[in-house]
Amino acid sequence: MEDPFSLRPSGLYIDLDAMRQNIAFLRSRTSGSRFMAVVKANAYGHGLLSSARVAIDAGADYLGVAFVEEGIRLRQAGIKAPILVFGGIFETQVRYFLEHNLELTVSSIDKLKSVEAVAKASGVRARIHLKIDTGMERVGVHYYSAGRFLDEAMKVRFCDVVGVFSHLALADEDEAFTRVQIGRFSEIRSYLAGRISGNTMFHLANSAGVLSFPDSHFDMVRPGLAIYGVSPAENLLGTDYLTPVLQLKSRVVYFKVVKKGAGVSYGHRWIAPADTRVVTIPVGYGDGLPRRLSPGGQVLIRERKYPIVGVVCMDQLMADIGPDGEAYVGDEVVLIGRQGAEAITVQDVARIDGTITYEVLTSLNQRLPRRYTGGSAVQLE
Repeated sequence: MEDPFSLRPSGLYIDLDAMRQNIAFLRSRTSGSRFMAVVKANAYGHGLLSSARVAIDAGADYLGVAFVEEGIRLRQAGIKAPILVFGGIFETQVRYFLEHNLELTVSSIDKLKSVEAVAKASGVRARIHLKIDTGMERVGVHYYSAGRFLDEAMKVRFCDVVGVFSHLALADEDEAFTRVQIGRFSEIRSYLAGRISGNTMFHLANSAGVLSFPDSHFDMVRPGLAIYGVSPAENLLGTDYLTPVLQLKSRVVYFKVVKKGAGVSYGHRWIAPADTRVVTIPVGYGDGLPRRLSPGGQVLIRERKYPIVGVVCMDQLMADIGPDGEAYVGDEVVLIGRQGAEAITVQDVARIDGTITYEVLTSLNQRLPRRYTGGSAVQLE
């Protein structure tokens, strides 16, 4: 098959050795806890299958996904590691979990009964994780009224309770509330002490929890963003040891001189203040790049930063290299990543777009080809 990068110069470059290094560092912070690599949402834009295989190769005990179809895709690709699906479930989906040996999130008594009934009818034991809401107000039984739910879960005959978990809501910004959540979850664990299998895993910590709250680690941790070398917040301990895994690159496709007073791109929201040189780059919001990267956004060409000018188009964007700037058709352009001593980070892009790094990464879509390096030990996408 023809290399997609020969057809399209814009794409994502993903360093799987960097992912391995990040996992090794995060595991070193969580001695004694099992390690779940979260690979939902196409592994935060990095590629589901390759990222999952590298995570397992790097020592991950579990994989975490959001939806049953993500788990099925991993199973169909031959991945045998335990997989937990975090999202809420419908009764009609339960049979797919059982068919593909996927672990379910059970978040209410009604859902517990549904899973128990399907497991009984199918003759296949369900592996379930009980979801407790300690302050997220999303999915799960409230911690303060969880007693009956937990009592019912101890009575099931066709389900194995392999996990009990909750989710930190503010671990990257509010230490006090995070400690409240850790305390609430510890109370749930104490409530179940002596009544639940010693092999049942209690898990709470996300990336921020792994980095900043050792008492949130419990029996298993669930880092996602940090695996990919991006910190949930810039002030967290240990973020200097994380290496970004992903770069977004393209090439100059066109060069022209723009006269003073000429408008660039739709709406002419940028007017050239003087005669200048503008290059066109074949990547845009149709690839998932934020449309709001002008004004404020930059690109790297020949190890120098230049401003994106005019509205980002669906398939192209323009950069002003100045009246004396030098660039040629075919020159490499970095939109996220490093070129020489200069870098444009995911955090930079998120800040300009007024969003979070998670959204920037997961928006980079399948129109962008992905090229993997450092994946010799695993089968790639």
